[in-house]
Amino acid sequence: MVEKNGIIQLENIDVTFHSEGKTVEAVKDISLNINKGDIFGVIGYSGAGKSTLVRVINLLQKPTSGTVIVNNQNLTKLSAKELRVARKNIGMIFQHFNLMNSLTVFGNVDFPLRDSKLSKKERKEKVEHLLDLVGLSDRANNYPSQLSGGQKQRVGIARALANDPEILISDEATSALDPKTTTEILTLLGRLNKELGITVVIITHEMDAIKQVCNRVAVMESGKLIEEGDLLTIFGSPKQKLTKDFVNTSTQVKQVLDEIKESGLINSISGRVVELNYIGNVTNEPLVVGIYKRFNVEANILFSNIERLQGTTVGIMILALKGDDDKVVEAIKYLNDLNVNVKEVNLEESEGE
Repeated sequence: MVEKNGIIQLENIDVTFHSEGKTVEAVKDISLNINKGDIFGVIGYSGAGKSTLVRVINLLQKPTSGTVIVNNQNLTKLSAKELRVARKNIGMIFQHFNLMNSLTVFGNVDFPLRDSKLSKKERKEKVEHLLDLVGLSDRANNYPSQLSGGQKQRVGIARALANDPEILISDEATSALDPKTTTEILTLLGRLNKELGITVVIITHEMDAIKQVCNRVAVMESGKLIEEGDLLTIFGSPKQKLTKDFVNTSTQVKQVLDEIKESGLINSISGRVVELNYIGNVTNEPLVVGIYKRFNVEANILFSNIERLQGTTVGIMILALKGDDDKVVEAIKYLNDLNVNVKEVNLEESEGE
C-alpha cells in the first residue's frame, strides 16, 4: 500500500492499450508515493512503461484502473474543467523541447500565461524573472532555431514554471543532449528543487542522470515496478538484476570485467576474485591495507570506483584476494562486519552476468 503522505500518490495503476486486435499492458499494478520536495527518478529501458506511467500523474494518460492523487486531489474524479486547473500545478519538460518555432524565447515562456489574470506588465516581469532563473535573459528575443539544445531545454523549463507549479516532470528531457549539457540541465533542476521547493520527477534510461540529482529511485521493467528506494540504497545495494545492470553500467564494472575476460588477463589473475560494495566511510584505514595488516591477505585491485552521492561515499571495488584459504575467509568476514557487501565474481561468466 502507498503511504498517504505524498504529494503524488499512485495506487494500483494499470494502463492497457488495445490496437489491431492486440492487447498491451503498458503499466501493471504500480503503486508509488512521491514526497513533497523529492527529486524522484524513474528509470527503465525503452518499452518499460515509464513515460506512460508519468503521463498518468497529470492524466495526459488516463489509467485503465487505479487512483491518481496529487496534492490530496483524486484527479480521476475531477471534471474536465477541474482537471485543467489541477494540471496547471504540474509542469512538464520533454525530450524534444516542444517549443513553438514561430515564437521568440519570450513568447514561448509567455504562452502559458495568455489566459492568466496577470496584467501585461506583470506577465512581462514574470517572463523576465523566469528567463533570468534559467540563465537566458540575453536570449529573450531569439527564436528556437537560433538556440542550442541546452538553451532550448532551458526555455522549456522556464515555460513549465510559468504557472508556478509545485511539481515538475522531466520526461527524458536530457536524452537528446550531450553529457556536459545534460549535467548543466540536471544541476539546474536540482537548484530549482532547492530554491523553489518544487518536487521533480525525472524519467530516464540513464543511471548517470539519476545519480547526479535524484534522492529516490524507482526501477521499471516490462510495465512493472521492480525496485524502489533511496538513491544510496539503490546504488550501493541493488537487488534486482536490471538495477544491478544500470549501476554496473554507470560505474563501468561490467565493462572492466568483460575487458579482463576478452584480453586474456584472466589467466594472469591469481587468488579469489570478489566484488565489494559499501556506503559511507567504513573504516579509518583503506580496506586493502586493513586486510593485509590483519590477515596477511594480499588484495590486487582490478577495479575501483569511489564517488560521492548526496554527500556520502559509495564505493565499488573488484579485488583478487591472495593468501591462506582460512585467512581469506576471515578477511571476507571482517569486511562483512564493516557492512561491506562482498560477493564472489566468476570472471569466466562475467559477460553474461
